Order: sequence, then structure tokens, then C-alpha cells
Amino acid sequence: MKVSAFIRKTAKKNDTDSQATIYFRLRDKNKDIKSASELTINPNHWSPERQGYKDRVALVGDDEKIRLRDDIQNIISLITKNYTDESDAEWLSEMIDYYHHPDKYKTQEEIEADTKPTFEQLLDEFLLKHKFSNVRKKNFRVVKRALLRYELFVRATKRGQKSFILDIDTITPDTLSDIWDFLENEHRYYELHPSIYEQIPEKRAPKPRGKNTIIDCFCRMRTFFLWCYDKKKTQNRPFDNFRIDECTYGTPVYITLEERDKLYDKDLSQHGQVEIQRDIFIFQSLIGCRIGDLYRMRKQNIINAAIEYIPRKTKEGNPVTVRVPLNDKAKAILNKYKDLEGDKLLPFISEQKYNDAIKKAFKLAEIDRIVTILDPLTNEEVKKPLYEVASSHMARRTFIGNIYKKVKDPNLIGALSGHKEGSKAFSRYREIDEEMKKELVNLLD
Repeated sequence: MKVSAFIRKTAKKNDTDSQATIYFRLRDKNKDIKSASELTINPNHWSPERQGYKDRVALVGDDEKIRLRDDIQNIISLITKNYTDESDAEWLSEMIDYYHHPDKYKTQEEIEADTKPTFEQLLDEFLLKHKFSNVRKKNFRVVKRALLRYELFVRATKRGQKSFILDIDTITPDTLSDIWDFLENEHRYYELHPSIYEQIPEKRAPKPRGKNTIIDCFCRMRTFFLWCYDKKKTQNRPFDNFRIDECTYGTPVYITLEERDKLYDKDLSQHGQVEIQRDIFIFQSLIGCRIGDLYRMRKQNIINAAIEYIPRKTKEGNPVTVRVPLNDKAKAILNKYKDLEGDKLLPFISEQKYNDAIKKAFKLAEIDRIVTILDPLTNEEVKKPLYEVASSHMARRTFIGNIYKKVKDPNLIGALSGHKEGSKAFSRYREIDEEMKKELVNLLD
């Protein structure tokens, strides 16, 4: 069997404008069939021996010559590869048409495979179609960037994986285990493979991640996978056979009312910004909100001597308005900054600088009681002075913990803190202290 290319048209010697169709001819035993292609060439440039351009054609560039040569050879190869004894002229025409218009002959499965969104595109669609808060979207994007770096890491370090991509249909529990290892050790890989972080950078170099942080990342990934399954983006459910442990928390640390008043009464006038942020911390400890909700508060949130707001966490599910009456200390702090320009409730700064100022205020006020906490990286108990572990969230714990000592009603306190009824998170804030233990034991008298 032999396949060749030829033309039928001729042209006058100086005619450089005419175009001739290139045909393909298949000969085998008693079979001699021909069919036209969509390729064309000026007849004076055609070489029957070379089945392409003549050696010296000045009016045509090398790229065009190579392109035509490759097209002719590819069509000949396609015909030769697929030829059978039953092949006829109609078949030959279809083979040539298939070369020129392959999409016409794709199966539904092939079309779907070609239009299948990438893992990154699916993540972007997921975030676009969910009414997440900006903070939650930001957290998801941190996970997204880590997963894209994981792809680059696999390509760079694993044999035979230079083309590796995360595919929503082929991720397995083993893949998830490998991603866990990557997240756990990324701070080491940062130094070994700096090019990865040039392609997909973070504002800060990766630091060691504790188990709770990685669990949080995997919970976000699981939410994304369940969405893909529910929306029929995939039939794959790798998390069905991948266990995610519960986060481990120590007893919440908060300051007593006496320590809070000591901090509030400390003269910090020589430390301007620290004094301002100390006041904001005290105010937060008097209304018990999360830092994100505090920073969103405006002067309009003050309604009839109370703060009213909808916690960001409940906005996406069952929105509940939280109303916290303002006591005298809270009113005094608001009055102190009543001339603040703009609509902001208080003179907020970045969360990181706020936390730094809180620690400094604690230290200046000598709030240095030693407390036991769980190290987030080692999960081991460590002893630290209060000023080292102070943060914006301690204000919220201070509000909840001290009210619980007085009231001991989680649902009532939840109405002030914004926790859902029966919230597992809320239970972590309850500290059964010595006074409460004595009350319980006295019940046996």
C-alpha cells in the first residue's frame, strides 16, 4: 500500500497567483482511490518528486514550506496508520477531513475531557458562587495557593511527574496524605525550592504549621470537594476514606475582672498608640465580639445605649442580630474617641499591630500571671506569662469566661457572644474554676 500527494492543475510560467488543490492518492493491489484536501500550492512551486515545495522558491518563506511539508506528511501518516482492506474513497475523504477538522469527529467523552475545567478553575468557580465573607475567601485562597505550589513541588521532585496536575477526578486518599505532608513541611521546602515560591508567592515566607492549622486547611478542602460532588463536577469523594481529626484546644486563657481593671487603669499616656489599642481591647472585652466583627463596626452600630451587629459567621447561614448593652466603662471609651473623624467606631489599626500593642500594654501593666497553654506546633503544654499570649481573641474569652462565672448559662451568654445554641466552640470557653467546683461539691451536703 502506498499513499502519495499530487496536484492536477498547471499554470503559466510566470503565474505566481494561481493555487492548485493538493490531492492524496492511495494505491493497494486492485485499489486506486483519490481525494482532495484543503491544502493548496502554486503549481509552479510544486515538486512531484518531493511532494511539496521545490528547493528554490524565493517568494515563499521557510515557515510556510515547513508547514506544508508537515501537513502532507501528517496526512499520509494518518491514512497509512488507519488503512484497512475495507477502506474506500469515502473513507479516504473522511480521513483527510478528520485531519483538517478533528473536532467534528470527537465523542461526547472527548469533548467533555477537552472542556474540563482545571482544579484551579473549579476552586475559583467555587469561591465565586459562594457568599463567603472576605476573610473566608482570603483563607480559601491561601489554601488554593498552597495546593498550586504542591503541584509545582511534585513536578520538581518526583520522578516521572514532570506534567503532574491536581485532577478533581483522580485525587485519592494517598494524594491527600501527600498534601498533608507538604503542608506540614512547606517551611523546609521553601529553602530547597525557591523557584516554586517565585511563581506562587506569599507575603511572608512559610512558617511551620501546627496540626490545628492543617486540619483547618483540610476542612476547607473537604468543603470544596463536597461542592464539586453536589454540583456533579466529579464523582470522586476522596475524603470518604480520609480521616480528619478534631482540632485540639487547651483550656481557654482569659484575664480576671481585677486584671482587666488593672490594665484599664494603667497610665499609658507616654505610649500613645499602645494606650489607644489598650482602650480598644478593653472595649472588645466588654462587648465580646470577634475581631472581624469589631473592625467592621461603625458609629451606626450604637443603638439605644447598646451595640448591635450581625456576626460575620452567622451571615452565611442563619443571620442573628446580637445586641450587647454598653456598661459605663464601654460608654467612657466611646466618649473618649467620640471626635474620631470618619465613620469608624474606634481608631483601628491592622490586626497584627493591634495584637502587638495588646502584648505591650499587658507587659507595661505587669499582667504577668503564668498560664498553661498548648503549643500550637508541638501540641505540648508550655508555661508562659499572660503578656506573651495576650491577643485580640483574649478580649472575647475574657467577656465570655467572666460572665459564665456569674451566670453559668451558655445559651444566655451565647445571645451576647454570637455563638449558636449548642455550639461546640462555645463549650471551649467555659472554665470550671475552683469557686465553681466548690459550689458543685457543696450540692452533696
